[in-house]
Amino acid sequence: MSERLQPGDVAPAFTLPDADGHEVSLADHKGRKVIVYFYPAALTPGCTKQACDFTDNLDLLADAGYDVIGISPDTPEKLSRFREKESLKVTLLADPDKKVTEAYAAYGEKKNYGKTYMGVIRSTIVVDEAGKVSHAFYNVRATGHVAKIIKDLGI
Repeated sequence: MSERLQPGDVAPAFTLPDADGHEVSLADHKGRKVIVYFYPAALTPGCTKQACDFTDNLDLLADAGYDVIGISPDTPEKLSRFREKESLKVTLLADPDKKVTEAYAAYGEKKNYGKTYMGVIRSTIVVDEAGKVSHAFYNVRATGHVAKIIKDLGI
């Protein structure tokens, strides 16, 4: 398991397929601020709420200079279904082997109903124009998280 990222750390580079199978890299966004959020699974209630919140606030975030990328262990095909079903506008990337999720310390031990297991830790990393971490939020809630990010970023 990777150490949690801290402000000032260089954001780990990545290239992953999007919902259409096209490769998307963090480097594609150089010179822009990027909100990279990690979520456990497409088409589940909490992840749907979070993705819809990001979509609903995408114009506000874009106007403030932020791109939004959601990453989950799902396949591009499942992400495509998720995007179509929920009319999502955020970029969704597939990380089925969880290499990027682990590099961002968004995969690890979780507890739910008294059971401990390994899984995706709902997390959001904000990367600045130079590719460094400006904010790192771990163990976030799906509901209300986007509003908190907007407030914390002063948008």
